[in-house]
Amino acid sequence: MKMKLGTMAVATMMAASPVMADLVFPSLSYRTGPYAAGGIPFADGYADYMNLLNARDGGIGGVMTKVLECETGYNTEKGVECYESTKGEGALVYQPLSTGITYQLIPKATADGIPIHSMGYGRTSAANGDVFSHVFNYPANYWNGASGAINYLMSQGDISGKKIALVYHNSAYGKEPIRTLEELSKKHGFELVLLPVDHPGQEQKSQWLQIRREKPDNVIMYGWGVMNQVAVQEAANIRYNMENFIGIWWSGSENDVLPAGDAANGYKALTFHGVGNDFPVFADIQKYVVDAGAAAGNGDQIGTVLYNRGLYAAMLAAEAAKTAQEIHGVADITPAMMRDGMEALEITEAKMAALGLPSFGPEFNVSCENHGGPGLVGMTQWDASAKTWSLINEFAPSDMDVIQPLIDEDSAAYAAENKIEASCK
Repeated sequence: MKMKLGTMAVATMMAASPVMADLVFPSLSYRTGPYAAGGIPFADGYADYMNLLNARDGGIGGVMTKVLECETGYNTEKGVECYESTKGEGALVYQPLSTGITYQLIPKATADGIPIHSMGYGRTSAANGDVFSHVFNYPANYWNGASGAINYLMSQGDISGKKIALVYHNSAYGKEPIRTLEELSKKHGFELVLLPVDHPGQEQKSQWLQIRREKPDNVIMYGWGVMNQVAVQEAANIRYNMENFIGIWWSGSENDVLPAGDAANGYKALTFHGVGNDFPVFADIQKYVVDAGAAAGNGDQIGTVLYNRGLYAAMLAAEAAKTAQEIHGVADITPAMMRDGMEALEITEAKMAALGLPSFGPEFNVSCENHGGPGLVGMTQWDASAKTWSLINEFAPSDMDVIQPLIDEDSAAYAAENKIEASCK
C-alpha cells in the first residue's frame, strides 16, 4: 500500500536512516562511432546534472546519485549488452538514446520491472501507459514533432496543394513520422514525398538532386549524426531556401549547422526544451562541477542543444526520483518505486524556476494512461552570424485528433500480439 508523505516527514525519516546505497542512473552513451558528436554532449549534460546534485545538494533526498555509463556506439546489440550488464547494479531508469535500442529493451525492461524514459524518441505508442506500463516518452514524441512541423507551416500560410518532402534516416527512428505525415497530408491536402537516407548518411547526392528537380515547398528532416551535416550542406549546394527546411529535434544541434557556415543561416529545428545558456542552473554547474574538476567533459558544451537535452533528461529523472521518495516514504528507492514516481511526475513552471531552469520546457503532468505528456512542440532557428539557436515559436499543441487514434491503434496491436492486459484501473 502506497503512502504519500509530506516533505518534512520524508526529510525526517531520511535523516534517521542508515547510510544508503547510491541511486543508480545508467547512461547508455555513445562517445565513439558515427554518432558520437551527438552522443557526447548529451551524456555530458546528463552526468554533469547528476554531479551537480551530489556536490550542491548531497544527492537526491539525502542519497548520492551514481551515473553508470556504458558505451553502445549507437549499436542496438551493444545497447542490449549494456542493459544486461548494468541492470543488476540497482538501475532505476534507462535512457537508451536510440530508437532501435529502445524497441529491444521494451519487453526486457518491462519484464524486469525497470522503467525506460525514451524522451522524444523510441516507440511513439508507448505514450499509452495502459499498455506500456514501464515505458515513458514525455514530454513529446516523434508524432508530436511531425504534427508540430505541419502546424508551424500552416501558421505561415495555406499548405493545401503544396509539396512537402521528408528526408529521413532509413531506420526505425527515421520511419516513425511517416504514418503521421501521411494522415496529415490527407487532412490538409499537401503532397508528401519520401526520401530515405541509408546509415550513416554521408551519401545524399541522389536525394538532393531529386529535391532540386521536384522543388518541394518545404523539407522536413528526421536525421542524426553526420546525416544532418551532409543534408544541410547539400541543401546549401543546390541553394535550397533554409527558411523552408525544418529538422526534428535530433536534427537541430550546433553540430548540424556549423560545418555549412553562413549557408546554414535560417535553418529551423523543432524542440521540446529551451536553448542557450541563459539559465541560472549553468552558473551552479560551472561552480560545483566544472570548476571543481568533476565535469564529464571539458566544460565547453554547456548551453549547447544536446548538452541541454541531456541535462533536461537528468532533471526529469531526478524529479521523478524525488516524487517516488515522497510517495513511498523512503529515500533509497527501487526501480518499481521509480516507475511510480515517473507516472506521478508533475513539472510546473514554479518547479523549473526553483531548479534554475525557468521556462526551460513546457509544464506537464504524467498519468497512468498518458506516459507521453502533452506533446507541446516549439520551433528554433539558427543564426549563423551569432552562432546561436533562438526559440521563434513557443511550445504549442500538436494535432492529437490525428495522433491519438494512431497511438491507440499501434498500442492495441502491440497489446494483442503480446497478450498484455490494461494496467490502469
